Amino acid sequence: MDKVVQKAIAKDKRWRADYIACGLLIVALTLFMGAFLLYQGSQTFLKAHHSVWEFLFTSDWAPLDKTGMFGGKVGAAIYIVGSLETCLLGLFICLPFAIGSAVFMTEISPKIGEKFFRPATEIYVSIPSVVYGWFGLTKLVPIIRNAFHPKMGGFSVLAASIVLAIMIFPTITTVAADAIKSVPNSYREGAYGLGATRWQVIGKVVLPAASGGILTGVVLGLARAIGEALAVAMVIGKTRSFATSLLSPTSNLTSEIAADMGNTAKGGEYNLALWSMALLLFVISIVLIILIHKLGNGKKEK
Repeated sequence: MDKVVQKAIAKDKRWRADYIACGLLIVALTLFMGAFLLYQGSQTFLKAHHSVWEFLFTSDWAPLDKTGMFGGKVGAAIYIVGSLETCLLGLFICLPFAIGSAVFMTEISPKIGEKFFRPATEIYVSIPSVVYGWFGLTKLVPIIRNAFHPKMGGFSVLAASIVLAIMIFPTITTVAADAIKSVPNSYREGAYGLGATRWQVIGKVVLPAASGGILTGVVLGLARAIGEALAVAMVIGKTRSFATSLLSPTSNLTSEIAADMGNTAKGGEYNLALWSMALLLFVISIVLIILIHKLGNGKKEK
């Protein structure tokens, strides 16, 4: 018996050591990536002597594409605004459908939701980005072109936002459904006991109680949207100008990096400016992750 216990303890220690090693490896990789991006992204300001203000808040984009030559313009405001427009509009489009679907899966028809709707929703997570982009390019862009006749033929902020809304839908839906499901039944029973209707219970009791988890899903969806490159690049139009309407084309941070990084001279001003964009995206991702943890901790305290 002692040998069995000793083997179990030894096995437990090995598993624990493996978990710790994996955790440390992830932390080390994250720190290495952060340090690498910090070094590469800061060269625009340290080596090329551009200001952070110029990079973030001006729109003159004409960096020099030759190693060792500096003096161009690196205003990335067009790409930053493009990222904000597409992500926030995509979130605005997605949120009613995601919350409604989560309520259906958990409160309206839990059996159908768990057996059919949730598995179907989770399939979307495994679909490659290029498939979403191809759908947007071949179906969504022509629909917008035929319906509104925009100058750029359907390539627009609206097309990119709808594609992003479809992509983040499963993330927000599943996290929101889990949050709603975690609300104690005593909350519902107490509300029904006071004479509340089904929709009053959902709207005034369940959703407010699950708001912390739902917000976590929203932030996760936003993090997915802000980092998406390929699907957005296929439908946004990629023009270096601010969008004048939802039907206008523009560009964003990820599509600019994806399109131009491989075509720039290493160490040139253009290349360094793209690295600064990558650093900005990394910082935004870290901020969103911290926000997720804050929301999660706030939910636990309640």
